[in-house]
Amino acid sequence: MSQFVELNGNRFFLQTWGKASNPILLMLHGFPEYSGAWEELAERLKHRFYCVAPDQRGYGQSYSPPQISAYQMRHLVGDLEALINYLAEPVFVLGHDWGAAAAYGLTMSHPELVKKLVIMNGVHPIPFQKALLEDAQQIMASQYILWLRQEGSENILAEDNFARLKALFAKDIEMNWFNLERVDRYIGAWKDAAGLRGMINWYRATGLYVPKVGEDIQPIPRMDTRDMRIKVPHLLIWGMKDTALLPKSYRGIEKLSDDFKMLEIDDGSHWLHHEKPDQVAAMINEWL
Repeated sequence: MSQFVELNGNRFFLQTWGKASNPILLMLHGFPEYSGAWEELAERLKHRFYCVAPDQRGYGQSYSPPQISAYQMRHLVGDLEALINYLAEPVFVLGHDWGAAAAYGLTMSHPELVKKLVIMNGVHPIPFQKALLEDAQQIMASQYILWLRQEGSENILAEDNFARLKALFAKDIEMNWFNLERVDRYIGAWKDAAGLRGMINWYRATGLYVPKVGEDIQPIPRMDTRDMRIKVPHLLIWGMKDTALLPKSYRGIEKLSDDFKMLEIDDGSHWLHHEKPDQVAAMINEWL
């Protein structure tokens, strides 16, 4: 089921699965996906949860302002706060990739709105920034961020019917899920270069410091861990074959969490929800 809702005066698109009387599971996608990315998992969880997946700001059919400043974390969290208030009860939260960053931001600033937090291959700002200062392999793996931040990267990604974006999925994953029907839906969500701009503005707006390979590392202000703790129960599910986010990117997250559990999937990549939906759904069901 799908619908449009108004949040803070802006129009957002939602997809839902399951009965509205079930506990709510808010599902937050990352780049370069959209709400439909959750369909495999939602079909496996809808018997127990009311699965709610928005097209996040800048994605799909939702509000997509052109200015980079509109994608600062406070605005992304404000969207989620308004959505939860619209849903009228605290929720379970599941975040992947950039959706994980938004989920962490929400949980740190509004723990009263989050019952429990599940993260799949996504990073908390403190361990990830630490990795980008100390780990040469993670610095190398994150150079794509610098490329995406360049003006005009959306034009290049839109070329040849989004060939580079489609190749992103094929890099580390068995592609039988990405059939012609699914490809058409993704292209419909991406639209064109202008449609990609909002998505990429998440990278441009973040204060994350990504050094260039070989350059001197610049000192950055120390982050206050007191304001960045995860105070609700927290499950981290990790596909160990992820080539963009390496183990150093989440090292130390347990020290920032009051109640933490980690589950690893040795043969899983960054795209767990597509390639391992049965295994991931079982983990989420058991833990929640």
